[in-house]
Amino acid sequence: MDVVVFGASGRIGKAIVQEALKRKHEVTAAVRNPESIDLQHERLQIVSANILDPASVAAAVTGHGEIISAFGPGPGQENDLLRAAESLLEGMQQAGVARLIIVGGAGSLKTESGEWLMDTPGFPEEFRPLAAAHAHAYEIYRGSELDYTYISPPAAIISGRRTGMFRIGLDRLITDEDGKSSISVEDFAVAVVDELEEGNFSRERFTVAY
Repeated sequence: MDVVVFGASGRIGKAIVQEALKRKHEVTAAVRNPESIDLQHERLQIVSANILDPASVAAAVTGHGEIISAFGPGPGQENDLLRAAESLLEGMQQAGVARLIIVGGAGSLKTESGEWLMDTPGFPEEFRPLAAAHAHAYEIYRGSELDYTYISPPAAIISGRRTGMFRIGLDRLITDEDGKSSISVEDFAVAVVDELEEGNFSRERFTVAY
């Protein structure tokens, strides 16, 4: 496949790019600063793009079939998530590209109590606004006409290794027998590229964890 990855310079974005290249896909890394990508590969193209600018998005995705957004601003930049969602929708429409996979947030996954994760006791207060912004962005994608897939991570994405083995769920947080919810960044990238190849969750959300 020929895929454009926004946010390719981040921890998750880099892992997705590497996983896609490993599976013989053609990858375009769309980043504000091309020098931030230190990976070189015969099937990797690096372009300068601003995910917050619809015209820049359109220029980056024109002629490509699949788009992945791993854009993930930190606390204090919540509005950028919403701006990015609107920009992606407008830019992709301009370019005539419909397939989008979004790396989203875990905060709006339901827990065993029925509450959203971000509403449970112990959820870090400093991350609550960002979690709420992810939930709002999800609604923007749901209201669009795009062929989107929204992938919510578990509560924690940890450093680890690629096993290719994890559990898959929909709107409920996945936990292990100890109540922990986690996955390695490498295996999360596997789940993203699996969806890229298989398209099992068109216009749906899903989540993965050990």
